[in-house]
Amino acid sequence: MGAPQHLAARSDRSLCNERSLGMTVELRYTRTHEMATATRTVPIEKLVEGLRQFPEAAFGPTEPLRRFLEETPVSPESLSPYLNWDRQHYTRNLIDRTPLYELLAICWEVGQASSVHNHRDQNCWMAAPIGRLQVENFRVVHQDLQKGRCRLEPLNTVEMNDGHPCAVDPAEPVHRVVNAREFNQRAVTLHIYSRPFDTCVVYSPEQGTCGEIRLHFNTRFGKPVEH
Repeated sequence: MGAPQHLAARSDRSLCNERSLGMTVELRYTRTHEMATATRTVPIEKLVEGLRQFPEAAFGPTEPLRRFLEETPVSPESLSPYLNWDRQHYTRNLIDRTPLYELLAICWEVGQASSVHNHRDQNCWMAAPIGRLQVENFRVVHQDLQKGRCRLEPLNTVEMNDGHPCAVDPAEPVHRVVNAREFNQRAVTLHIYSRPFDTCVVYSPEQGTCGEIRLHFNTRFGKPVEH
């Protein structure tokens, strides 16, 4: 199955590229070694085309799609129709959605972070074609959603960048994503959720509180969403 209509091929620009099966070869020069190293990237349309070829069973374990993201880095230029920035809050921009999964681009200004949250028992994979971010993982020691009370313990922090996508651990799925100020650059992450969900639980580790929120998109398929 090919990519949907709104993902029809667009022209890409890079430092130096060649076309081969829809892939772009970017040549990045390093002064230290005075040599060129090639990083092969694909337009977002090719990533969607690949996702739509995965059978349902591939979305159960986390490693197949994590490896797919690692082997299929997306060209930042191809994401331009889905990039939308807000100084007050990160933005959620829907790229593709099927009954099996949804694919989002999330745009982070410097210093922005998500709440600590879960994914409603759905799997999640993340990649960072632009910038780098910290993923802070937590263990839920106690949760009483009806009373809005919880207790969390920090587990670990990992860095996500253009060479290191990650999968959320289904056994310990609660986390937050941070575009740390010391990184001093905007960032864009791609998120695959399977299956799609419209609500999640957010946590305040400091206050010991939790509650359910409804999720919204800032754009859908490249077009603004009115709230």
